[in-house]
Amino acid sequence: MDKKNLFSVIYKDSNILVVNKGSGLSVTQDRWDPEIPRLDTLLENEYGKVFTVHRIDKDTSGVVVYALNPDTHRFLSGEFEERRVEKTYIALVYGSPEWQEKKIEIKLKPDGDSLHRTVADKKHGKYALTKCRVLASSRDFSWIEAKPVTGRTHQIRIHLKEEGFPIVCDSLYGNREGIYLSKLKKNWRGDIFEERPLLSRLGLHALKISLKDPETGEKKTFTAPFPKDLEALRKQLEKVRGLDPVLP
Repeated sequence: MDKKNLFSVIYKDSNILVVNKGSGLSVTQDRWDPEIPRLDTLLENEYGKVFTVHRIDKDTSGVVVYALNPDTHRFLSGEFEERRVEKTYIALVYGSPEWQEKKIEIKLKPDGDSLHRTVADKKHGKYALTKCRVLASSRDFSWIEAKPVTGRTHQIRIHLKEEGFPIVCDSLYGNREGIYLSKLKKNWRGDIFEERPLLSRLGLHALKISLKDPETGEKKTFTAPFPKDLEALRKQLEKVRGLDPVLP
């Protein structure tokens, strides 16, 4: 992975460090694969000790917050545990929902199979709620805003899949095949043997996070712009499908 695409700093003060994480990085040590590149280790090389207060999937890009001291770590961990932190994700999915807004409430069970996937389980699963809104839609693709109220592993991915709208390029819960311009654009004239995918990783981005400042109690919102691959795909879908999501 190109170092310049690993992360960028959105905000830093004496208590918190907010970064825009690239896809392919683990927020902290991965319990299944300890060799996966770790964002916390990269940050500590530049900024000293950081404390993990929440996670996003390795394959998901977007905003991540770290605490910079034990007191902030305790405060923010409590905020996440009590569900007082608001998280906004943007997902590109296959298909076109008939609904404009929907609350997805499906109980989930983590590590439900040999691939350690989360599975829907009405009897033994834990309560999970994701609030979804369609931002733009065509016959074959839709941009969806997803706000997870609970924080189950892979919650947005499995909830959207269970609704019939898997996230693009999802190797665990959908079709891992990349998105190619040749399959989007009529009369495409390029060389299929030289073509590279517009997107080859999970089409999920943590766009925003809103939380209380640990010192003042003031609510702060941090936004992570789309990375280059997702932004390039957004522009192409706008051209060839008329999909222009107005990001919240």
